[in-house]
Amino acid sequence: MTNTNGTTADIRPFRVDVPQRDLDDLADRLARVRWTEELPDAGGDYGVPVSQVRRRVDYWRSQFDWRALEGRLNSYPQFTTEIDGANIHFLHVRSPEPDALPLILTHGWPGSIVEYLDVIGPLTDPRAYGRDPGSAFHLVIPSIPGFAFSGATTERGWNRYRVARAWAELMRRLGYERYGAVGNDAGSFIAPEVGRVDPEHVAGVHVTQIFSFPSGDPAEFEGMTEEEMAALQHLQWFHENMSAFNQLQAQQPQTLAHAVADSPAGLVGWNGQLFADEVGDEFALANIAIYWLTGTAASAMRFYYEDAHPGEEPREPTTVPLGLAGFAGDFQSIRRFAERDHTMITSWNTYDRGGHYAAHEAPDLFTADVRTFYAGLR
Repeated sequence: MTNTNGTTADIRPFRVDVPQRDLDDLADRLARVRWTEELPDAGGDYGVPVSQVRRRVDYWRSQFDWRALEGRLNSYPQFTTEIDGANIHFLHVRSPEPDALPLILTHGWPGSIVEYLDVIGPLTDPRAYGRDPGSAFHLVIPSIPGFAFSGATTERGWNRYRVARAWAELMRRLGYERYGAVGNDAGSFIAPEVGRVDPEHVAGVHVTQIFSFPSGDPAEFEGMTEEEMAALQHLQWFHENMSAFNQLQAQQPQTLAHAVADSPAGLVGWNGQLFADEVGDEFALANIAIYWLTGTAASAMRFYYEDAHPGEEPREPTTVPLGLAGFAGDFQSIRRFAERDHTMITSWNTYDRGGHYAAHEAPDLFTADVRTFYAGLR
C-alpha cells in the first residue's frame, strides 16, 4: 500500500496498490490448498463446511478480480492519519450539497469499508438518485485500527472506547463541528461511544444492532412481549450455536492467528462464519481478500480481546439521540434492555429483509432509515 507524494503533516492521501508479487503468492497458495476432511453427514453442524470453503476458494482463483476492487476503492478519495499512535485509513467522500451533514460510518468484523460502498452514492448525492438534496451527507468511512488498510495495531488497548475517542479526533481534524455516527457489528459498539465521548458535536447515532443484554435481574423479564421473548430465544440460540468466534477471539486470538495468517483457505473458513451464502461470494471475498492482502487477519481479531478486557469503562447510559434499523436474519435487539443502556432512543425500526450487512444487502432500506433518522437532527 502506498501513500502519494506531497502529503501534509497530519492527513496523507492514500491509494491501494497491492504488489503483483503478493497476488502471485496468493494464487500459488490457493492452488495448493490442503483440504480438511469432514463427516459425510456433517452439513453445518460442526462449523463452516468444506463445500463452502471449496466453492469460495474456487471463486477466488477463477472469478474474483482484485484489481477491479482496487480500482473501485481508488475511485474514492482516501487518506491516512496517525491518531493516538495508530495509523488510520479512511475514505472521505464529500457531498456536492454544501449543507450536507457529516457522518462517520464504522464497519465490523469480518467486514471492512466494503460494507458501505453501495450506499456512498445515494447518501452523498441524493439529488442524482431522485431524492431530496437536503438529505445529503458527507461521508467519512474509516478502517478500524488493526483492520485492513489501517494496518496492524502495535500496542494493547484498541477497544471500542479508544476507537471512539480516535473517531472524535478524526472528525475534529477534518473540521466537522457537528456530525452523526453510524455503525454495524463492531461499529454498533463503537458508534454509541462516539456519542458518549463527543456529545457536544454528535447530532445522533444510528446503528443496525443495539447489543444490550439481560443483566441477570429477574425483574427485567417481567411482562415481556411475545416479540421480545422470540428475540431473547434467538439470542440464546446464537450464544449456544454461533458464538465460537466471539469466545476464541476474546480469549486467545493469537492461537488462531498463526493459521489464518498463513492459509488463505483457512481465512475463508474462519471469516466465512459470518458471510452467509445470501451475501454472495463476491462480497465475502472482497472483505476476505482485504484482510489477506493487508496482513491484518490477526490484528483484527485482537479487537475482540481488547474489547473483552477494557479496564475502566463507562457505566452511565448514553444520552445522545439513538436510532436502530434492525434487519431480518440479523441480531435481534430487545428494546427494554436497550432503554436501560441508552436514554434517548428516538427511532426503532425493523425490516423483513436484509441481513447482517444491511448497507450491502438492502441499501435502499438502509439509506432511507439513515435519512429519516437524521432528518430532524440536522
